[in-house]
Parts: sequence; structure tokens; C-alpha cells
Amino acid sequence: MKDQIIKILSELRPEFDFTQDGLNFIEEGMLDSFDIVSLVNELDSQYGISIDGLDIVPDNFSSVDAIANLLIKN
Repeated sequence: MKDQIIKILSELRPEFDFTQDGLNFIEEGMLDSFDIVSLVNELDSQYGISIDGLDIVPDNFSSVDAIANLLIKN
């Protein structure tokens, strides 16, 4: 799952290395609100889920682990 998330993130923002540990994608400026909307759409279609609007908060998109946990929840 994590490899697929990294692949999606890399396609969305190829200028960043999403494989580095300890980065907060939001605080580092790697993802903005438009990126998160695009990411949610891609995750929804890739995994056949619907991420609840209440879950679309920066903390849930701050790292690969946070995104994986969000997918598990949904």
C-alpha cells in the first residue's frame, strides 16, 4: 500500500521525494490544498473508497503513514 501511495504522490508532485522519513508533507510545502483534493480523488478511484469530508484535514495527509492510516479507516 505504501509503495502505491508514494507512486501516486510522485506522479502528483514529481519534484519532491516522498520516500524520505520524518517529513511532514504539509509543513514542508510538498502538498497544498489543491494537491490534497487531487490526491483524494486519485485515492478514491485507485482504492474504490470514498474518503469522508471530515477526514480531509492536513494531519491525514502529512506523511505516507498518515495517508495509509486514512485508507485503512475508509
